[in-house]
Amino acid sequence: MVVGVPKEIKVGEQRIALTPAGARAFSDAGHRILVEAGAGAGSGFRDEEFAAAGAELAGVAELWRQAELVLKVKEPLAEEVPRIRDGQTLFTYLHLAAVPDLVRGLIARNAIAIAYETVERADGSLPLLTPMSEVAGRLAVQEGAHYLGRAYGGRGILLSGVPGVPHGNVAILGSGTVGLNAAKSALGLGAASSRWPPTPSTSSRSSRGPISSWAPCWWRARARRASSRKSSSAA
Repeated sequence: MVVGVPKEIKVGEQRIALTPAGARAFSDAGHRILVEAGAGAGSGFRDEEFAAAGAELAGVAELWRQAELVLKVKEPLAEEVPRIRDGQTLFTYLHLAAVPDLVRGLIARNAIAIAYETVERADGSLPLLTPMSEVAGRLAVQEGAHYLGRAYGGRGILLSGVPGVPHGNVAILGSGTVGLNAAKSALGLGAASSRWPPTPSTSSRSSRGPISSWAPCWWRARARRASSRKSSSAA
């Protein structure tokens, strides 16, 4: 089988659908791998690494023309849809509900389109969507912490706190994969974390332990602020 990995052209998208190690695995299994030149640059993979793993570097037109299976990260954009051949298999994140024009385009091209986000294990878990949710949850706290800085319009809060200065409090709406990983990230930074709705396995733990329910953390934060004001007045 000929497997093609084009460069992502969506604005801001730096990922690539296949690593050199993945290319090696395909090559060792007897498949031919075509990687668009420069496709891995945004993820830190050089063309030479793919070539050393058994892949061939190709131009975008040649890649789409020869590949039987096309691996991407994001859905095809309008300029990519015409490149899809009759019966060609496309494996990528699609999220088709938001792009009806793409649905019509894939149907018109008679493509076999498999969305990463719909791949399920026997237990119903989503092995290709879950990692993205984990990343989103952890990045949410990282981004939020950045914008808490006074220079970026925030209140000048350091989530971890320092001796003599209380740590920050992070409230998280949702207790799924994104929420759980946001809580882990917040706690790793030293902040107090609360999720709503709380889950049975976490609702009874302290805010400095792993994760607390919403209301107790809110009252603790209020009490800490009141205590700090009293201490300042006394000084």
